[in-house]
Amino acid sequence: MPTFSAVRPAVPPTVWLTRGRHPATAADQVLRRSLRRLKDSRAIDDFLELPASGTAHDLVFEARLRVAGEVTVRARLTLAPGTDKGRDWMLVAEAEQPWDRSWPSPAEMFWPQDPDAEWYHDAATGLRLGEINPLPEDDKAVRRLLRDCARDAWHIHVVVHEAMTTDARGRVPLARWLPPALRHRVVEHRATPQQSRVANWALREFGVEVPRGGAVVLPGDPAREGYDAEAFAVRAVFLDGTEPGELVDAVTRFDALPRALPDGAQDALTALREDWRLLTLEEELARERALVAMYAEALDAMTKSRDLYREAAERAHEALAAFRDAPDAPGPAQPPPPRTSSAPSPLQHLTRTLERLKTGNTRPRRPSAQGDEQPAPEPQSTTSDR
Repeated sequence: MPTFSAVRPAVPPTVWLTRGRHPATAADQVLRRSLRRLKDSRAIDDFLELPASGTAHDLVFEARLRVAGEVTVRARLTLAPGTDKGRDWMLVAEAEQPWDRSWPSPAEMFWPQDPDAEWYHDAATGLRLGEINPLPEDDKAVRRLLRDCARDAWHIHVVVHEAMTTDARGRVPLARWLPPALRHRVVEHRATPQQSRVANWALREFGVEVPRGGAVVLPGDPAREGYDAEAFAVRAVFLDGTEPGELVDAVTRFDALPRALPDGAQDALTALREDWRLLTLEEELARERALVAMYAEALDAMTKSRDLYREAAERAHEALAAFRDAPDAPGPAQPPPPRTSSAPSPLQHLTRTLERLKTGNTRPRRPSAQGDEQPAPEPQSTTSDR
């Protein structure tokens, strides 16, 4: 089974993230009312709704609070446009130090905690987070559901098999016993006594099985590094209203394993770190000082680059001048010497020839000692005068 290290980067220890679905399209109104109430009660320090842009259809809400006295937590919730199934949301939070499971769930920084609240549905399956979800009665539906849950990298899925039909004491959700930071990240599935075989048939391809009357934590996809099916299977879970300590320990140990960032989480984390707008006065001053320092550094680098360029140009000019002044340096190219009158040019030859043709004097001429052409002597008559 592939591990996360070969696919995606790991979730930083300071980061908490989850996602869900609100079944109503008016989820944004629920968020605004809840955030205002939380700020008025000082449960959170402050919140901000970012103005929508022409290209982004999601609504973005930011909130900040302090946990454990002075540890600041910044959280960012993105609310997608509504569909016939409701509105999906994604929540990413980061603390100033590694996350402690005893801290409150960041989901409580945004959503109301009323018993009839509708915001904590799993976006992939529609199941409720932190509550008991019975497996479907149809075998094929069980297989489809558990396949999807076994591949889910956003939540921790736990399958609990009931050895016998439980009463009200056995209907206590596992989330009641979990640390606060885990309660909104766990999906609990319950298999009836007769569903043991179909549940294991559905999970066989992932190399895990649910012990009869026990429970198992599903591996996720990609499986977390260090996951072992035997180590995260609980042989017996007593559903009698007492704390299932062994199962709580298995879920807590599973949460401590390194895990990969799920799909979409990398962009959400980058936005939280780089596009954060809910700043305190001190943070705004620090950001402005950082910008001034960055601009000063860029200006200094440009000035140094200009000075270096000027210095290099001056040295090049000095080197060129020294090369020209060197005694063995070749001089500039000399133009060809002008022609003298004793050496007629081709144009002069052509002009003289045309003049001879015009006057009828076509006898060949021979050069004289001075270089001028002279007429050749007439031939002597071979007959003596009588």
